Amino acid sequence: MEIWTVVTSEIVRNYGLIVGGAIGIWLAWRRTAAATRQADAQLKQAELARRDHVAELFNRAVGQLKDKKIEVRLGAIYTLQQVCRDFPDLAEPVMKLLTTYLQENRVDYGNKKPPIDVRTIIGILGERLENKK
Repeated sequence: MEIWTVVTSEIVRNYGLIVGGAIGIWLAWRRTAAATRQADAQLKQAELARRDHVAELFNRAVGQLKDKKIEVRLGAIYTLQQVCRDFPDLAEPVMKLLTTYLQENRVDYGNKKPPIDVRTIIGILGERLENKK
């Protein structure tokens, strides 16, 4: 009878360990899944914040393209160029904007070089065309 009691207690203990292990694995899986969901939500939030920042930069740069100071216009142009590099999905609207800017501000420079802002835009557009080939 004593052997039977020892064997039974071993079986009960082993089943208890199996059940306890299964519950532990299930709890660990749930915790990992929750942490993954939280990390995904934080990544989405960070991406939205970055996009909001880029939209703000874009809008500010558009407004600065008509500024009287060449330094401000150049800063706006370089900002738009960086937006193109960092966000390829926004490159097409930026290129259209810069092209429209050149078309709407046409000036015959004769034998003179165009101002640095116009040359910079032409360089950016040319670079973009080269990259598309």
